[in-house]
Amino acid sequence: MNHPDALFAFFTEIGILAQLSQTQCERLMPAGMTLAQFTVLNHCIRVSDGRSPATLARAFQVTKATMTSTLQRLEQKGLVAIHSDPRDGRSKIVRITESGRAMREACIAATRPWAESLLEKFEAREVFDLIPRLAALRIILDAERD
Repeated sequence: MNHPDALFAFFTEIGILAQLSQTQCERLMPAGMTLAQFTVLNHCIRVSDGRSPATLARAFQVTKATMTSTLQRLEQKGLVAIHSDPRDGRSKIVRITESGRAMREACIAATRPWAESLLEKFEAREVFDLIPRLAALRIILDAERD
C-alpha cells in the first residue's frame, strides 16, 4: 500500500469509528441528548465558556444556522444561557449553566461503563499511546482549515 492509500485507509477507519462511537454514545446518554449537544457542553468546560455562536460554529466547522439550532435546544433544556454581549449588543454570548455542567457529567457517567468495557479489550497503554499522535494530527488539520 502506498502512502496516499494508507492515509485514505487511515481516515476511512477514523470516519467509521466516529460514526459507530457517536451512535453508541447517543444511545447511552440521557434521553434527548445528542452528541452535538454534548460536545458543545464539553467545549464550554474543556476549552472556553462565553463564546459567540459564530465562534462556536467555526470551532465545530458547522454552519451558523446549525449551531444556532443546537444552542436553541440546549437553551430550551436550561443547559446554556444565551445573553447579549456586553461589549457589542448586536452579538450573543453562550454560557453553560450549572444544569449544563451536571448534564455533561451525567453524559460522561452514562457512557463510562461502555468506555471501560472497550478498554478491557485493549491494553490501556495502546490507547494512551495513540492520544498524542492523534492530537498532533488534529493540530495539523486544524491549522490547515483556515
